Amino acid sequence: MDSLKQEFYLNFIKENRWKYIVDGLKTTLLVTLGALILGLLIGFLVAIVRSTYEKTKKLKILNFICNIYITVIRGTPVVVQLLIIYYVVFGSVKIDKVLVAVLAFGLNSGAYVAEIVRSGIMSIDSGQLEAGRSLGFNYVQTMRYIIMPQAFKNVLPALGNEFIVLLKETSVAGYIALQDLTKGGDIIRSRTYSYMPLIAIALIYLIMVLIFTKLLAILERRLRNSER
Repeated sequence: MDSLKQEFYLNFIKENRWKYIVDGLKTTLLVTLGALILGLLIGFLVAIVRSTYEKTKKLKILNFICNIYITVIRGTPVVVQLLIIYYVVFGSVKIDKVLVAVLAFGLNSGAYVAEIVRSGIMSIDSGQLEAGRSLGFNYVQTMRYIIMPQAFKNVLPALGNEFIVLLKETSVAGYIALQDLTKGGDIIRSRTYSYMPLIAIALIYLIMVLIFTKLLAILERRLRNSER
């Protein structure tokens, strides 16, 4: 017990090393939130373009561009994308590393969100589209008021899983020397040569995932109740 207390003091209390964890957690949450918003925006736009093409054969050029985007993003590792954006795209520009991380993870997440949402849209019976037309809605109004609300409910669990994956993927942000949660713990470990910072980081990630999973379950339950 005394040795455990000494390890805790050495890793978190001495020289206020706990601040590395707290500051890193703030950065991780900021990057995750920013990437989530960007990923949802990109994902929904790409999904609408692709599903529109599949239903109406319109937006052919945009659909082609979206297909290239999804193929490239899903076919390359997120770490490589992060490094390319930081060292190649913004290599000659001084830019905030948090913004770079948000762009990289947001672009990566957007490709997966797009396929999730597209599958949700395509799962809605085509009769729903005809029903919207019979009510006097044009295609955009039908998608907005009839198709998208149903599709969102159908894909909510998959979107929740994507957010959890995104949260954990941000742990590689240290490759561009961004001090996120994982990097903060690694800094402590490099000074104390102890396993404790790594265990602390794993527990923090686990707690965040459990909290989000619980919130997602509550949202799903409320959406199901609203259908009754």
